[in-house]
Amino acid sequence: MQIQREGMAYKVDHEYDYLFKIVLIGDSGVGKSNILSRFTRNEFCLESKSTIGVEFATRTLQVEGKTVKAQIWDTAGQERYRAITSAYYRGAVGALMVYDITKKQTFENVQRAIPESEAQAMAEKDGLTFLETSALEANNVEKAFQTILLDIYQIVRKKALAAQEAAASVPAKGTTIKPKKEKIEKAQRDGLQVKLDIIAINSPQALIHDCTSSLALAEKTRSGN
Repeated sequence: MQIQREGMAYKVDHEYDYLFKIVLIGDSGVGKSNILSRFTRNEFCLESKSTIGVEFATRTLQVEGKTVKAQIWDTAGQERYRAITSAYYRGAVGALMVYDITKKQTFENVQRAIPESEAQAMAEKDGLTFLETSALEANNVEKAFQTILLDIYQIVRKKALAAQEAAASVPAKGTTIKPKKEKIEKAQRDGLQVKLDIIAINSPQALIHDCTSSLALAEKTRSGN
């Protein structure tokens, strides 16, 4: 299996078309771990414990006819783990910012406001998508991940097309082949000017970079980290 990194997304042959790394960000106890387990295993744990460091799980699904493998990283919310968890943000192409609607402080820590209407307005202002979810009731969890994966894929596709168009607009470099001297002299005697250019054109390679998408999630039920 061959893996090619294109910017911050990974394009993979054979088993799947793309590998997207997404991180879950938010305070401890807002429900990040249960959101992850609901999406990847369709499970919910009432006695979920706080994550120590980082954990991750994967799930493969179809996005606009492409097979996408989502690699979801669940980061610890406690302050003492911030230095460790922030290192795992590298290479991520998406982020789910999770807060508990019953705890205003968790909103403030991700710089969002607690009422749904205000959170929606803030999300629109910052160019984010806003959803209220419940891992306990399996409400909107699937939609949240489907939304961010679709956003990321569309960004990747748009940048690939833009790169191809840019490459196509650049004059191709090639080799100029001139006719032999006697042919030029004969053409000049006949009153003609001769110049023959043969251009070797290389197929443009699409370059993808700076692919990012963010989604603000309001977790309705406080259900562990």
